[in-house]
Amino acid sequence: MSSLAAQFERDGFLVLPDFHPAAACRELMERGRHLSENYRLDGKGSVFQTSEQTKTSDAYFLESGERISFFFEKDAFDETGALKGDLFRSLNKIGHALHDLDPVFDRFSRSPQLKVLSASLGMQDHLLIQSMLIFKHARIGGVVDVHQDSTFLYTEPDSCVGFWFALEDATIENGCLWAKPGGHRTSLRSRFARDGKGGTRFLELDPAPLETDGMQALEVKQGTCIVLHGRLPHFSQPNTSGKSRQAYAIHTIDPTAHYPMDNWLQRDRRALKGF
Repeated sequence: MSSLAAQFERDGFLVLPDFHPAAACRELMERGRHLSENYRLDGKGSVFQTSEQTKTSDAYFLESGERISFFFEKDAFDETGALKGDLFRSLNKIGHALHDLDPVFDRFSRSPQLKVLSASLGMQDHLLIQSMLIFKHARIGGVVDVHQDSTFLYTEPDSCVGFWFALEDATIENGCLWAKPGGHRTSLRSRFARDGKGGTRFLELDPAPLETDGMQALEVKQGTCIVLHGRLPHFSQPNTSGKSRQAYAIHTIDPTAHYPMDNWLQRDRRALKGF
């Protein structure tokens, strides 16, 4: 086992500074703005919330696994359904197939250094199943409640691993990630599944609440890669600063693991690719 793999097994996360150069981070942010500027809002936009996604799940959300889709902050719209501000700064994220459908995101998601990292972690055969450009705009970027990524990308056995890239400096003030070393050595509390009626539901696996005691702020510089175990509880606070905290995340699964048909995100498994 490599030293990185041993550290990951012990802590449940890795913090790898200077993983991507600043130029690559800027290119991804510029591409995200370009995609946003070419998006045309048709009717009421789809809202993303980690804790209350069952209330805002719709066909647009459920079909986003095979598309490049745009999701808004929960407070982006007024009581009439109109945007309170400009479209770009009202967005929460873009997802969930950027890594497969956009050439700029594809290059970033399958960089030579990421191939080396995945091999050192024994994950060279993992499949990239989801990607998200997360904006966390200044003064509007909302809270992401404590959660486990395997809740949203459930496999049997558990195999989800996330790679989170700081496209800008992440601080306590602008909503960096929080996690506890060793926090992944716990049970998966729930999984997010389709309800068979066009919506979604959380299926409880363990009623114990996720604890935030002992979590530390992962304040990192632009270009840092944070690797996250699927069972690691983590969260981020609202962005109360005057600086945005853009990040890009990809999630992977083991191709030999069972991926249930009622998982909210569905992809054509034959089309999935690795690093």
